[in-house]
Amino acid sequence: MHFDRTQLLEMLQESLSGPELFVVGLTVSDSAVRPKITAILDSEQGMGIEEYARVSRRLAHRIDEAYGEEASYTLEVTSPGADQPLTDSRQYTRHVGRKLQLKLTDGTEKIGALEATETEGIQLAEEIKEKSKTKTLPTAFIPFSTIAEARVVISFK
Repeated sequence: MHFDRTQLLEMLQESLSGPELFVVGLTVSDSAVRPKITAILDSEQGMGIEEYARVSRRLAHRIDEAYGEEASYTLEVTSPGADQPLTDSRQYTRHVGRKLQLKLTDGTEKIGALEATETEGIQLAEEIKEKSKTKTLPTAFIPFSTIAEARVVISFK
């Protein structure tokens, strides 16, 4: 069974309950026997398990209608893992106050506290190491267009 990713993405968008939810990723494995469809969703406020279940039921219904109920697949509707990079500008809002690790398009790296999000970028209070101390620089604007990768720094302190 071959699933059309573009059609699945359309069905997924139709399965979302409102504009506050957005798609972060959609993958379909190449397994010919039982492909796995993985939909990764997020929201600026975060989502509860009930919302993932609702989207999963709606999407499964649409897939069954389009490909027939005999279509064999595994469906997973999930959130981005804590170790996954932020790929959508709307994901930053929920992480204000947390520490981010950025890789910029010019090759430089920055670590600091996400102070605020704006339409075109973020405000970051960068931390730099000076000898054995950590110094926090004044908050600076970093445009989304210059961020190649952003990850939330997980702290176990």
